[in-house]
Amino acid sequence: MGLRSFFDRIEPHFEKGGKYEKLFPIYEMVESFLYTPKIVTTAAPHARSYIDMKRIMTYVVIATIPCILFAWYNTGLQANSAIAVLGESAETGWRIWLLQAFGIGLNPDSIIACIIHGMLYFFPIYIVTLIAGGIFEVIFATVRGHEVNEGFLVTSMLYTLIVPASTPLWQVALGIIFGVVIGKEVFGGTGKNFLNPALTGRAFLYFAYPAQMSGDAIWTPVDGFSGATALAVSASAGYEQLAANGISWMDAFIGTIQGSLGETSTLACLIGLAFLLMTKIANWRLVAGCMVGMIGFSALLNVIGSDTNPMFAMPWYWHLVTGGFAFGLAFMVTEPVSASHTNTGRFIYGALIGFMVVMIRVINPAFPEGMMLAILFGNVFAPLIDYFVVQANIKRRAKRHA
Repeated sequence: MGLRSFFDRIEPHFEKGGKYEKLFPIYEMVESFLYTPKIVTTAAPHARSYIDMKRIMTYVVIATIPCILFAWYNTGLQANSAIAVLGESAETGWRIWLLQAFGIGLNPDSIIACIIHGMLYFFPIYIVTLIAGGIFEVIFATVRGHEVNEGFLVTSMLYTLIVPASTPLWQVALGIIFGVVIGKEVFGGTGKNFLNPALTGRAFLYFAYPAQMSGDAIWTPVDGFSGATALAVSASAGYEQLAANGISWMDAFIGTIQGSLGETSTLACLIGLAFLLMTKIANWRLVAGCMVGMIGFSALLNVIGSDTNPMFAMPWYWHLVTGGFAFGLAFMVTEPVSASHTNTGRFIYGALIGFMVVMIRVINPAFPEGMMLAILFGNVFAPLIDYFVVQANIKRRAKRHA
């Protein structure tokens, strides 16, 4: 008996009236993961498209692959480089034991050693995210009787890529649970949430546990090592001092700098964004609006200048490659559920986020990063933006036909 026949044989037990009726979401989740859903249109107009939820989410996961690969390498690179500076006293923990036991070593010049070391930080965080968030996703789906869709696969991947490698695993679990429950499920699940779940979980961790989510000691997962991010250096001394700290614009663009797991490489983010734009999963208006808002406001602040705030002088091309701007632009701003849905609204929504990220980075000295809060701010205003755009269209059409 084949696997398809097995599913066909047990399916009646999970359908309405079957003894496992309440567990149908779990059955459907497993079946749809292995096979294409059998659902077909039963009434006119019989619209058909090869783009379904599974394909959309799969494309987004594929788009994150460059960021995942670079996260492995850069996390290991930063850790191995820190260990080389601190010496053998920093060589503790099960990861170091594994690397030495299998002869991989801790050489920062070895690509293989860096990648494997980075994987040893990435996978525990990702596995905990999948288990903790997946449990609550299944619980809500089972109670409500709706399917467990592929949206959580994207949420779990994005959430993993925006937390520091040094984040304690219990905090990883707590953050994704908060993001799934408060950011999505309380509003009805995938497609009904107005906040990005991954960013909601990350914001919860930032404000609930600021000591583990901010400062100079969290970005490289080696005890005793402290190093400021490019934005922290820029906020305190000006972006001109980045060169003195060994950070060039190309370093920031490629991503060999400190930061959260998957946000450091602008190049990897842009590769993922290009894939999403070519497959039309991402809407170019959101990207264009965000870039215009960021470039326009940063250029204005450059002209205004400040004798006390060095961030006023940071040009737009440094804003692009520092912090989480590129990652947020590629995977968060373009997220279709929490963004505006009208074409005009998409330009406004994107521009609002681009404006807000520069506003937070420059005007608020206590928070040099700003993309996370800017996107959540845009999420909140997206329905209002669409409302006014629709009302303006109604009024314009009414005047035209008056």
